[in-house]
Order: sequence, then structure tokens, then C-alpha cells
Amino acid sequence: MFDKVKITYLLVMLLLAACASIGTPDGGPYDEEPPVFLSGTPSPRATNVTDRKIVLNFDENVKLENAFENVIISPPQIEMPQIKASGKHVSVELLDSLKPNTTYSINFNDAVVDNNESNPLEGFSYVFSTGENVDTMGVSGTVLNAEDLEPIKGILVGLHKAEDDSAFFKKPFEYVSRTDASGHFSIKGIAPGKYRIYALADANQNYLYDQKSEKIALYDALIEPFATPAVRQDTIWRDSVTIDTIREVPYIRLRPDDIVLTAFNEPLYNQYLLKSTRTEHTDFTLFFAEKNESLPRIDGLDFDAADAFIIEPGAHLDTIRYWLQDSTVYNRDTISLAVTYNVLDSMGLFVPRSDTLILSPRKRRETILKEQQEEREKAEKNFIKAAKRRDDYDENNPPKYIPPTKELKIKTVGSSSMDVNANYTLDFTEPLSAVDTTSIHVLKAVNDSTWVDIPYVFRQNEDNIRRYTVYAEWRPEEKYKVSIDSAAFHGLYGGTSFKKEDELVFRSLDDYAVLYLRIPGTGNSAIVELLGNSGAVVDARRTKDSRCSFFFINPGKYFLRLIIDSNGNGVWDTGDVSKNIMPEKVSYYPHALDLRALFEYTQDDWDINMQLDKQKPLEITKQKPERKRVKRNRNANRDFK
Repeated sequence: MFDKVKITYLLVMLLLAACASIGTPDGGPYDEEPPVFLSGTPSPRATNVTDRKIVLNFDENVKLENAFENVIISPPQIEMPQIKASGKHVSVELLDSLKPNTTYSINFNDAVVDNNESNPLEGFSYVFSTGENVDTMGVSGTVLNAEDLEPIKGILVGLHKAEDDSAFFKKPFEYVSRTDASGHFSIKGIAPGKYRIYALADANQNYLYDQKSEKIALYDALIEPFATPAVRQDTIWRDSVTIDTIREVPYIRLRPDDIVLTAFNEPLYNQYLLKSTRTEHTDFTLFFAEKNESLPRIDGLDFDAADAFIIEPGAHLDTIRYWLQDSTVYNRDTISLAVTYNVLDSMGLFVPRSDTLILSPRKRRETILKEQQEEREKAEKNFIKAAKRRDDYDENNPPKYIPPTKELKIKTVGSSSMDVNANYTLDFTEPLSAVDTTSIHVLKAVNDSTWVDIPYVFRQNEDNIRRYTVYAEWRPEEKYKVSIDSAAFHGLYGGTSFKKEDELVFRSLDDYAVLYLRIPGTGNSAIVELLGNSGAVVDARRTKDSRCSFFFINPGKYFLRLIIDSNGNGVWDTGDVSKNIMPEKVSYYPHALDLRALFEYTQDDWDINMQLDKQKPLEITKQKPERKRVKRNRNANRDFK
């Protein structure tokens, strides 16, 4: 009997334990609501304020996220204010003296968040005045990078009174804000009047433009803030996916609210010899901080530099490779030389500067010769061992080891699937000393079985002395062969090319798309760039009579960028404030182009005067807008008990 009672008791206890473990307390629903601002000292929009310490009170414990980046105070504070969060309070202590009769605006953006879930109090700002009235005007807009229309995050935007047209260079902004991740800015608490507006990447945090390295934007018109009545739509949600009501809410619209500033860096020519390298005995390379207008002068200090080099210049003469031609010079472990190039002096005039260089390779000549001798001896031993294993080996007349010919390495650009507008190219590891064009044969397949020679042109490229191109009358869907005999090319340092053969098949015209563009207002002054899916330039054309065309486009998604090439130099140019030159205008076609093979596309709806912040497609915009916190759905699938 006792055992039955005991067993029954144990079963009941186990059942109760099992029931109790069906659900685990999870602390209730997520807190999805941001902190609520309750009050402040001084009170919001207070006047005649003299106290430099502001205390803000909220309905729950709060903290500050990235206060240095997010919180901006206008007028700007030269001495950094102290901003702290403690419990349900945020305090701001201004260390600068308060200006009389001035409206102060403390824009927290999204810096104030609750302590648990970090829900932000979005767009929170606090305004008070040291005078009798609170100024209520405001302006807003966007800052973009002038070259590629990328939104700029964290750049200052400020105002100066219109009558002081040199204030930007002499004194701090009167009103200031900072852009968010979308490049958007908003300046509030502005007094009525006319202003000049600027953007500034303020490197030294003094709120004025005094360093040419700082990115800036200048607006070409005065602005005059004003307010108009307006109506916006407010959405009320029934749940996470269902809209309950859309209602119209009246509000006061502060304008202008569509200002677009394009920021740029002024030309900052600071030329100097960045570094020099001599990896091998045969050559050395000079790296300059800026492009050169002409080649620097090289004077040998322990050798005669006249005709001593084959020069391989970079595109902008900022990287220049020198190949030594005289073996008595390049076999030295050390050479000394003077490099003379132009720099700008304090008056903005070019003057010569000379640097003395002592250049040595990674390995000494003695080490290289020793390694080469060891390799030769090893190869000779292996040759003799292999010969002794053969039946015809004669001990009295052993075969003589002949070192292999030093190979001149060639990298070719050519394949079994060639674009119809491509050519066969050869890249060499060193400059050539001799070329035998009779050893190059270009053949075309006839009836898929017979190869016939066709004429060609073999030419050194103008922009790369070690690259050569084979030009021929290549035809779509035809098969070709490029055959190069051994010893066709001899390198400057003794290398000889080996026999080489490549078969080429040129693609069909049906594999490509064609794009025709008509862009009103561009005349012959614009450069149009075809951009790939990543935003990189695939091809470029200049407009003629406001038109241009792209042929042989591989199928895929593309974008378009346009440069108004005002000076006709073929590249985008930045602005120069001292010369009153603005950066060249850039425009993007606002949509992606899905180009398919066998199709010809005509695009004539490109409005290059569309508002700039509406142009660049989001797919190739690198500075993406920050995602707003998702609300209303975090608790949707949870079962609270």
C-alpha cells in the first residue's frame, strides 16, 4: 500500500514538472518604441536663455550613439561641448560663450536611443534663443560628390550672410549642419534674410575653409529661407502588414528644401619623388606624388646617362621605368644619379628640384652569378647521369652539355573566343632589341581544313613599349591562326622567344547589342561612359551633334555617365576657387539598361538637367542610405502568455 501511494505521488510530481516546462518565460514582447522627450531645462523654444547647460528629460533610460558624429550644434561651437547621458537624462554643456539675440539649435539626429533595444528618437532637435524671439526658418538639401554624384556622409553644411562674400574663407559658419548617410542635411533656427550656402569637409574643425586639401562645395545662387503651408500623408498601421488609415496632416514646409551641393577638391599640386625602386640590376622605377608635364632629367653621377636608358613612361608620367642599356652599368651593384623635376614654389611658379639617388638591386651581382653557376652545375650533373643510363654512352667521348637558351617570356592576349573589335597582342617581360617580322605568320582557315596566309601589321603600342599588336582584317565567325617561329624576338638582356602558336575564333555579330544615344544639349562637348554592373567604365564615346553610339556590347546590365568636357581634354576636371572655375558637370542616366544580344537600342529620353540627387541609380551608388529600423513586426510571430 505504501509503495502504491509513493509511486502515485512520484507520477503526480513528474506530471506537474512536465507541465511547468512547456513554456520558458521570455521577458515579454520587444520594446519597439523610441524614448519620449518629456521636458528640458531651459524649456524647448525658451527665450532670453543665459545658462550654457541644457538638461533634457525622457520617459526611460537613454544612451547616446556616436554623439561626436550625430550631434551638431548651430551656431557652431569652436570648443567642443560636453554631451552626456545618465539615466533618463541627457545634458549638453556649451563651453563657448553664448551669442546675444541668437537662436541655438541642437540637432541630435538619431543619437538618442533607449538603453535596452537602442530604438532611436529619430530626427530629434532642441531649440532655444538668447534673445526675445526664436528664429524658425530652415533649409535642407543634399550634398553629392561632384565627380560621381555619390552622396557624402558627415560633411558640414553651413550658411553665411549674403553680404559677406568672403566669410567662408575668414570666419566660422553662422549656421551649420551635417549630412547623414544619404547626403541629406537640414539647418534649422535660421533668421529671415539672404544667405550663401557651402559644404565643407572640415579637417581642422574650425568651420571655415582654410586648407586646400578640404573638400568643398559652393552654391551658385543666394538662398532666402521661407515657409509655406503644406500637407503630408500619414500612414496608420493596423498590424505589421496591414494599413489601417492614410490621413492628410497639415504642416509648415520650410524652404528651400531641395538644395543640391556638389563637392570637390581643388587642385593640390604637391610634387615630390615618392619613392624609387631597383628590383633587378637591369632597371629602376621612379614614383612621383603628382603627374609630370614632362620627363624628369636624369644625370648619372658615376656613369654617362646620355642614351643610357630605354624609358617606359606611365600615362601621366608619375610612374616611370628606366631600362639600362649598357651592361657595364647594369651589372653594377650600385649606381648613383640625380633626378631633376619641376615643383611649385610659394608663388605658384614651377621651379626645378633635384634629388640624389643611390640605387641597389635586391641581390648583389656576385650572389646572382653564384646561384647561376650552381644551377648550371646541377643541370650538367643531371645531364651526365641521364646520358650514362643510355646504351650509347661512350665514356671516352661523353656528350657535351649545352645550356638551354634563355627564354624571352611572352604573354599573349588572344583566345578561341575573340571580340570582333579586338586584336591579338603580345606583352614582353623586357624591351626588345630585335624583331623578325618574317617569323610571324597570320593564317585564315578556309573550308575548315586549309590555312592561307593573310596580310597583317605588327606595331609597337604608343602607351606601352613592351606591348605589340597584330592588326589584320579579322572577320566575325572566322577562324585564324597566329604562328610565331622561334627566335622571332630578342630581348634587351639576351632572352630569345620560343615557338608559339594560337588559334583565334572571332565571335558572331549576333552575340552583341548596339546602343544609340541622343542627348539634347550636349553638342560635341560631352563624354559618355558606358558603365558595367559595378559602375566601372566599360567604354567611352564623345558626342557629335548631341549623339553617340556604342557597338559590340556584350549582353548584360549597364549604366550611363556623362561628363560635360568644357576644356576638351577628354577627362573630368575638378574646380579651382582661386580661378573661379567650377568642376565639370556630371550626369547619370537614372535607370539601368538591360541590353540583349541581337538587339539595337535607341535611347533619347536622357534629361541631363534633371535634379542631380535624383539621377544616379541606387544599384551603383556606393554610399547607400542607412536602413531605418524595422518596427511593427518584431513581435508579429511571438506568442506571449
